[in-house]
Amino acid sequence: MIKRLAIIGVGLIGGSLSLALKKAGVVAEVVGYSRTASVRDEALQLGVIDYVANSIADAVKGADMVFLAVPMAAMDAVLSELAEHISADAIITDGGSAKTQVVAVAKKRLGDKFHQFVPGHPIAGTEKSGPGAAFAELYQNHRVVLTPVVETDAGALEAVQAMWQSTGAEVFEMNVEHHDDVLAATSHLPHILAFNLVGMLAQRDDCDEVLRYAAGGFKDFSRIASSDAVMWRDICLTNKDAILELLKEYQNGLNQLQQAIENQDGDTLKLVFERAKQARDTRFKD
Repeated sequence: MIKRLAIIGVGLIGGSLSLALKKAGVVAEVVGYSRTASVRDEALQLGVIDYVANSIADAVKGADMVFLAVPMAAMDAVLSELAEHISADAIITDGGSAKTQVVAVAKKRLGDKFHQFVPGHPIAGTEKSGPGAAFAELYQNHRVVLTPVVETDAGALEAVQAMWQSTGAEVFEMNVEHHDDVLAATSHLPHILAFNLVGMLAQRDDCDEVLRYAAGGFKDFSRIASSDAVMWRDICLTNKDAILELLKEYQNGLNQLQQAIENQDGDTLKLVFERAKQARDTRFKD
C-alpha cells in the first residue's frame, strides 16, 4: 500500500496513474502539483487527486512514492527542486520517454539520494492531454519499462514494479540505452513522420479537400499528430542521437522507393512491400 503518492504533473499520464491506483485500492492518498493553478484545480475537481500542493516541496513532503510526469525539458528543474525535500525512504520514479538524459539529470540533482530513483516509462497514452483526459484503464494490458541502473535500490525497484502491476500493466526491465533505441524506432520516429505528413498536407491550398477524402488508415496513422507538441519537442531533443540515426535509415529507404518508382521498378516495390507485410503479420494479431 502506498500511503501518500505525490504526482508532479497531473495530466493524462500522471492522472491516469492516480485513478488506476485508486481503483485498485493500493494508495491511501494522492497529492498533485502542476505549475498551472487551473490544472491543479481541475485535477482536484475531477477527483484525479485528493489534495492540491502549491509547490513541489509541499507535494513531496511526507510522500513515500513520487511520480514525475512532466515534459522532458522540465525534469532537470523538477528534480533539482524536490531533491532537498524528499525523505530518505521516499521512492522517486518517472514516466519520461527517453531515459538516458533523465538518468543523467537525476544522478546530478539527487546526489546521495540517487539510489531512491527508479527510471521508468509507461508505454501508453492517447493524443489527448490534461486531467480531463485521464482514465483508470489507460495502463491495462500495456507495457511499462523500468530501466534501473547499478545504483538503483532493489527495494525501490520492487515497489515501483508492484505499483505498475496493480494498474494492470505488464512490467519489463531494460537497459537505459537499449530502451532509447527501441522507443526511437517504435514511438518517436512514427510521431515525427505523422507530424511531418500532416504538417505538409496542411500547407497545401487544397488541404481541406485532400483531408476530406482521407480513409481510415490515414486517420489512424495521423491521429498521433494531435499529440502534445511540447512533449514531443522535448522527446526529440533529449533522444537526439537515436532519432537522427533512424531518420537517416528511413531517408535511405525513401530514396530506394523513390528510385524504384522513377525507374518503374515494380519488382523492388513488391519486394519492399511484401517484406514489410510479412514482418507485421507475423508479429501483430489485429
